[in-house]
Amino acid sequence: MYEYAIVWEWLTFAVRWLHVITAIAWIGSSFYFIALDLGLVKRPHLPVGAYGEEWQVHGGGFYHVQKYLVAPATMPEHLTWFKWEAYTTWLSGFVLLCLVYYGGADLFLVDRHVLDVSSTTAILLSLASLGIGWIFYDLLCKSPLGKNTWTLMGLLYVALVAMAWGYTQIFTGRAAFLHLGAFTATIMSANVFFIIMPNQRIVVADLIAGRTPDPKYGTIAKQRSLHNNYLTLPVIFFMLSNHYPLAFATAYSWIIAALVFLMGVTIRHWFNTTHARKGRPTWTWLVTILLFILIMWLSTAPKLPGPAGETAAVSPAFTRFAENAHFPAVRGTVSTRCSMCHAAEPVYEGLVRPPKGVVLENDGEIAAHAREIYLQAGRSHAMPPGNLTDMTADERALIAAWFESAAGTATR
Repeated sequence: MYEYAIVWEWLTFAVRWLHVITAIAWIGSSFYFIALDLGLVKRPHLPVGAYGEEWQVHGGGFYHVQKYLVAPATMPEHLTWFKWEAYTTWLSGFVLLCLVYYGGADLFLVDRHVLDVSSTTAILLSLASLGIGWIFYDLLCKSPLGKNTWTLMGLLYVALVAMAWGYTQIFTGRAAFLHLGAFTATIMSANVFFIIMPNQRIVVADLIAGRTPDPKYGTIAKQRSLHNNYLTLPVIFFMLSNHYPLAFATAYSWIIAALVFLMGVTIRHWFNTTHARKGRPTWTWLVTILLFILIMWLSTAPKLPGPAGETAAVSPAFTRFAENAHFPAVRGTVSTRCSMCHAAEPVYEGLVRPPKGVVLENDGEIAAHAREIYLQAGRSHAMPPGNLTDMTADERALIAAWFESAAGTATR
């Protein structure tokens, strides 16, 4: 049974690796085409139907790129589509969500001090939020309000801030930020799958059939692409946030999330304006820095206290780890070797919040993080970092024996 933890850890690593690789490919191609589109220059000698052109140098060769708003008179035999980068990024991200947050719902998804629900209910709420969020966004885009791009983006921002607040009222802080990233990424991927690609296929089919395509399809696709452009950087922030409890585990985390979306806008505005050769709006960097300073200030606010009289009871899902014969000795080891960092108020110099928000101060917390303790300190030497508390080989063997014997009871 304990080997299952090893396999599960490597499986999540493999999926995370795939997710990062495909995200790099998607974001890289997206940013390239945005920069290319904004940098196009209109010149008198362009072919009929051409909107603009750009010369580029890469890999020792020259590239002459021309853009047609509809298409050239004759279509090339081979047409390259950029779609699987987006699809695979979302699919791998969803699998990772299932492996980490659904598979470990009792630990990573549900915080019963925030909302006392079962793991099944929390998972259903998660799935519903992703699906309903896309439907709401899509209907908003197709409504009369969607005709004004900037009004639409303002309403989208309000919706994202509302979701940030809502997620913090349902899930753990870490899961709330991850879900906000997943919510936004779902909108972006669905834009590609349901709007951008189908519209492009309609245009290509019309051209092949000798018909003149309706330009509305390109206009709609461009609007959704603009949304994706401004949402990309916040999504990256939220996906990385699980390493930084100062972002997700503070009293004003949802306000921090709202400011992150604004930083994404200011940063992308600088790049978009620069690539379009419309100047260099350096004011955007000043605004971004001020927003980041505000985020840092908000992160220093103490975490709101839990309900009065709350206890450190062991969750039924982790009872076997607390009842194991090795647990008293393991508790002593964790208290001696780990608690200086993994405490509500860490005593290790330079730490304001416990790493990844993991607190190991009582039986319930130690039992709940049994698998992580086993992998980080029992089967590997990742923790303590640099073995700064001098954890011995015997203590690591004890942790391994504790987890493996307790995990084995689940099969009996």
